Amino acid sequence: MSLSLLKTARNTLQVMIGHVPVGGGLAGTIASPVVVQSMTNTDTADAQATINQVFELWQAGSEVVRITVNSPEAAAQVGNIRRGLDALGCNVPLVGDFHYNGHKLLAAYPDCAESLAKYRINPGNVGKGSKRDEQFAAMIEAAVHYKKAVRIGVNWGSLDQAKMAQMMDDNAQLAEPLSSEALMREALIQSALESAAQAVELGLSPNQIIISCKVSNVQDLVKVYAELATRSDYPLHLGLTEAGMGSKGIVASTAALALLLQQGIGNTIRVSLTPEPNESRTKEVIVAQEILQTMGIRSFTPLVTACPGCGRTTSTYFQELAMQIQSYLRNQMPVWRGLYAGVENMSVAVMGCVVNGPGESKLANIGISLPGTGETPVAPVFVDGEKTVTLKGDNIAQEFQAIVEDYVQTHYAEGGKLHVSLPQVKTTQKTIPIQAIN
Repeated sequence: MSLSLLKTARNTLQVMIGHVPVGGGLAGTIASPVVVQSMTNTDTADAQATINQVFELWQAGSEVVRITVNSPEAAAQVGNIRRGLDALGCNVPLVGDFHYNGHKLLAAYPDCAESLAKYRINPGNVGKGSKRDEQFAAMIEAAVHYKKAVRIGVNWGSLDQAKMAQMMDDNAQLAEPLSSEALMREALIQSALESAAQAVELGLSPNQIIISCKVSNVQDLVKVYAELATRSDYPLHLGLTEAGMGSKGIVASTAALALLLQQGIGNTIRVSLTPEPNESRTKEVIVAQEILQTMGIRSFTPLVTACPGCGRTTSTYFQELAMQIQSYLRNQMPVWRGLYAGVENMSVAVMGCVVNGPGESKLANIGISLPGTGETPVAPVFVDGEKTVTLKGDNIAQEFQAIVEDYVQTHYAEGGKLHVSLPQVKTTQKTIPIQAIN
């Protein structure tokens, strides 16, 4: 996608989540890249399990991680989690997700309040009736005292019912009342903006506020954020809430986020996938990164171009090689990120036959054109558009991976073409068995 098709990012206030800047472009600030966020699903009271998962998400590229703080036992462990991550060299900012009792936990556990970089407050779950304002104020006052960012996160599933009832009554009196869907969207926006204004009145700087208004329907999400973006200068956190499992969750999140990002709307994003049993939580990070990277907004890891296969590619060899190379690249990124500036922009092509193979391989930084069914069992390799070698025999996969390693070492090391020893990261992906390609 041409970058010229993307609208310039909307200028907003800039908010710091720990050391991570969000938004910008106003008051002389430099606009920050869209930030990838994720969330743990461990019991926060289990400090070690939470440390392990946060570290895994951070290694996958999550720049902010949210953890649930729902009980005294969880709040008591937040400081230990922060210190445990720091001991591992993991400085990812932690966000505390509070519902119902956040005012009590922040007051009773100052170590928790200090260790978090941001508090996530849901206006619909702060309290009911007269207690709502008092309990909301207590959380904002904690953020002011500890100088923490706040995300005012409104969700359709937990919208303040008293406010919604009042808006429905008022809407019924109008000559041309809003539809139920439009009224719901307006209620979300008003709840977020009124809560933000209340937080500012309580002493929170506007530069400490991020807003989100999440729903689970793609079209509603796009309409809510498009309107919200015209009515405030706060940075916006994007995410389709309860996106779902597998391809449904990925497709729905991609459709919603891509439409908004295309308009320059969105400063942090999360892909709220329901993981399959025992599936790594890092999948939501990878999907978020790939949305941004395939749109040309940011780069996170070298991407692999591979053909889908057809009757010319009855062998699964090119699929296995593409999978192996893609896993290798992603697994190496935690090491490469600190050693090789710009490596995330590298492109690799693994093509399955002579039709598009040479052409796509020439367009990539490194490409291999494998033989299709009935083609001569040789595989030309192209580096920056030039054919450099032709591989054949039983070690094509290992030889091609070595070419990729050498390219990284010689093209992305600091100081130009300085050659350094490349640390190896253990991967769970097995080396594919090298059989006759046809």
